[in-house]
Amino acid sequence: MTPFHLYLDSADIDALERCLPHPAIHGVTTNPTLMRRAGVTRDSLFTLLHNALKLGARQVQAQVQAADAEGMLADARAMLAEFDVGQFVVKIPATREGLRAGAELSAAGVPVTYTAVYAAEQAHFAAQLSAAYAAPYLGRLQDAGADGLALIAQMQSLVARSGAATRLLVASVRSREAYLALLDLGVGAITIPPSLFAELMDHPATLDAERGFLADAAALNTHTP
Repeated sequence: MTPFHLYLDSADIDALERCLPHPAIHGVTTNPTLMRRAGVTRDSLFTLLHNALKLGARQVQAQVQAADAEGMLADARAMLAEFDVGQFVVKIPATREGLRAGAELSAAGVPVTYTAVYAAEQAHFAAQLSAAYAAPYLGRLQDAGADGLALIAQMQSLVARSGAATRLLVASVRSREAYLALLDLGVGAITIPPSLFAELMDHPATLDAERGFLADAAALNTHTP
C-alpha cells in the first residue's frame, strides 16, 4: 500500500502554526490565489515555505507563474534552487504546455503536481508522465454541476491501473463528509484548509471525555485514605 499524504492548503503562516508540527501532516500546498489572500508575494513565498519546513512539513508545493513550457521550466528551476532535493514539489496546471514542462521535470527526477485537473484523461496523462500527484478540485467540480466524487473515482481507477506511483491529491475539500468520502475512494493524498484539519482532529465528544478522565484522575490523586 502507498502511504497516504495529508497536506494543508494555505499560505497563511499563522494558520499553519496552529496545525504544525503534527505527524499526520505530510506537507503544505499553496497557489497564487491563496498567496494573494494571505498577502504573500513571490519574494516572501520562500520564507513562508521554509518556515513550513521548519515547523515539520516534509514537502512544500508552489505553482509556476508562466503559461508556456519554457517559462514554466525556468520558473520551476528557480524555485527548486531554493530547496534541498525532495523538499519542493512543482505545481503545474494540467494544460498542453504544462504537460510538456512537467514531463521534462519528471524525467529529471523532480516531483511534479499537475493541478487544476478537471477531466479523467488529465489524471491519466499525469500518471503516464510519471507525475508525483494529479490534483482535482472536488468542491469546484461540484460547483460546476459535476458529480465530483464519481469523476474522482474514475480518475482514481485510471491512476491505480496505470502502474505509476502517481497519487491523486484532491483539493477544494470543504467538509469532514467530503474528506471521508475521498478516503473511501482510496485516493492517495488530500489537501485541506487548516480549519478543516482542526475539525477532523478535535472531536467535541473526545475532548469532553478527556476532560472527564482528567477530572477523575485529579480526584484520585488527591484522595486521602
